[in-house]
Amino acid sequence: MDNKGLFAKLKTGLNKTRKSITARIDQLLKYHGEVNEDLYEELEELLILADVGVSTSMRLMDRIRERVDAEKIKEAEKVKLVLKEEMMDILRNNDKDFDLRFPAIFLVVGVNGVGKTTTIGKLAHLFQNQGKRVLMAAGDTFRAAAIEQLEIWANRAGCQIVRHTEGADAGAVVFDAIQATKARENDVLICDTAGRLHTKKNLMNELSKIDRIIEREFPEAQKEVLLVLDATTGQNALSQARLFKESVNITGIAMTKLDGTAKGGIVVAIKNELDIPIRFIGVGEGIDDLQPFDAKSFVDALFEDA
Repeated sequence: MDNKGLFAKLKTGLNKTRKSITARIDQLLKYHGEVNEDLYEELEELLILADVGVSTSMRLMDRIRERVDAEKIKEAEKVKLVLKEEMMDILRNNDKDFDLRFPAIFLVVGVNGVGKTTTIGKLAHLFQNQGKRVLMAAGDTFRAAAIEQLEIWANRAGCQIVRHTEGADAGAVVFDAIQATKARENDVLICDTAGRLHTKKNLMNELSKIDRIIEREFPEAQKEVLLVLDATTGQNALSQARLFKESVNITGIAMTKLDGTAKGGIVVAIKNELDIPIRFIGVGEGIDDLQPFDAKSFVDALFEDA
């Protein structure tokens, strides 16, 4: 799909959020006409309602106030462009240091129900379309049916999978998958992991064990730890990201179900509060609806022609 097609899909996927944020901001600016304190307060409230979050909304409003004063802006409609630019400022360093080289190994983490298995399938499809040879590892041996679900996605994406039986040691699955990746000269290995957070110690121990296996058996691979979050859960997604960051060295986030929420501002909140790069976003249910995150395209789609 070309860039124009990707942007059109992104714009469609962000439709609910755009109607929630941009349309209401347009109404607000039109109503006030001129910059005043009521405008500032109502704009901050709109941002918070869109799950931009309190602290991130306050940061944005502080910057808007500073710029409006410095640039002597009087017309309310010009505030929209300032807001857009300040959101871009938060997201603009997002792509820093993500020059993916191959072979690469992705450890995919996240609580159950966020779309982790689906994201792995779509990620595999994305890399396959780039001409990469992909292998999946069914490392979530804890949850019933997780292995079968991943196998279905492997078939849909047209890639191979390494799996053991339910209840098997996740480290052993990853070990076998690494050996298979090297033997078959695959470019990308994507490993599912157990999606539970209720006992952080167990989760951390398991991921630490997998990490040691990767360091020992596959040191030449670029390792990425991808946290999958569900955008429809709003501030709960931010809480999950904070908890995982305490236990695991998260290198990036895949934000799913952005098409299903009017509160896509959570993307800005997470980047601002935790400074974890957003790597991929899901903007639909189809297998090709996972996109590499591009900050400029995201903000442009959110603000349309602002």
